[in-house]
Amino acid sequence: MRIGVPKETAERERRAALVPDVVKQLTEKKLQVTVESGAGEGASHPDSEYTDAGAELGDPWGADVLLKVAPPTDAEVARLKQGQVVIGFLQPLTNTALAKGLAGAGVTSFAVEVIPRITRAQSMDALSSQANLGGYMSVLIAARDSGNLFPMMTTAAGTIAPAKVLVLGAGVAGLQAIATAKRLGGVVTGFDVRSVVKEQVESLGGRFLEVEAVKDAEGEGGYARPLTEEENQRLREELAAAAKRQDVIVSTAAIPGRPAPLLITADAVRGMAPGSVIVDMAAETGGNCELTKPGETVIEGGVQVIGPLNLPSEMAQDASALYAKNLSNLLELMLDEEGKLALDFDDEVIAGACLTHEGEIRNEGARDAAQASPGRVSGPEVRETPVDPEEDAP
Repeated sequence: MRIGVPKETAERERRAALVPDVVKQLTEKKLQVTVESGAGEGASHPDSEYTDAGAELGDPWGADVLLKVAPPTDAEVARLKQGQVVIGFLQPLTNTALAKGLAGAGVTSFAVEVIPRITRAQSMDALSSQANLGGYMSVLIAARDSGNLFPMMTTAAGTIAPAKVLVLGAGVAGLQAIATAKRLGGVVTGFDVRSVVKEQVESLGGRFLEVEAVKDAEGEGGYARPLTEEENQRLREELAAAAKRQDVIVSTAAIPGRPAPLLITADAVRGMAPGSVIVDMAAETGGNCELTKPGETVIEGGVQVIGPLNLPSEMAQDASALYAKNLSNLLELMLDEEGKLALDFDDEVIAGACLTHEGEIRNEGARDAAQASPGRVSGPEVRETPVDPEEDAP
């Protein structure tokens, strides 16, 4: 069986789907790996490292299994062949054009975003491995751009108080942001509408922000449920009061398949002290802050509102290493003892991660989203469905 690794073409994408160490593990199992020249450059892996690991350089698009990081573009979908397997970040709940295109091409695709959150699948959970790095990177950005030192510092000229940091959202990214801010010496407060994470926040040295507006809003799969408008309004008022006391806010709150919840209003930003910084990790899905602009820094009353995009790519070498291992572990489930493709759709992980198969969209959430949008859900005509260029963004 042949595995293909194309060079990523999406803007800001420096990660590679496989790194040389993982290529070596795969080739030792008698699998063929074809890597497009330059695929690892952004992650500091030259072509020579791949060939030394046993890969061949060439055109990967005809491989049995194609490994991607960013979603394939419309032009890349046109290069795929019927029966081919594609694995990567495929935005199943929001990129309906891609789901329809893959189904129409007869491609079997697996979206790493919807790998089930079960113990057995933790080693394959690419969403978490990349969010972990994003949370770390967000605090480094805040520390760089903040007008305040994170740790307390006592000098002959006087004592500088530690920075006060508020992290909104205590998922994987938020917890890593809390841990990183604490290690840098900040006084850290964590908030989440799911009260179950209070113990996790406190175990990392943070204080949990208690609010009266929402006592607990845990939904399916461990994610937060959407709040009512009344709950949202009261929550924003309480967070605005908390924001006034902060030097740094890192926001990570997200709901799969939906725009990011608005937590920090423009008025709340204006109530913060000049020199404060907000790093909005939810910028790609609309932002948790009303003033966030994706990929830009907005300054309001001396407060910087930073909307970073694709933070894991800023640490491409380590991000690629983690992602490659996630994919390698997922591949193990798809192969038989002889190294041949043997997809078992009775397996909870295989079935849960499958986006398209045999001309159909298999993921329930993606299918519902596709049926609600114009165009067919499957069939050869799907390839002609117009594609919004913005939907191809990673």
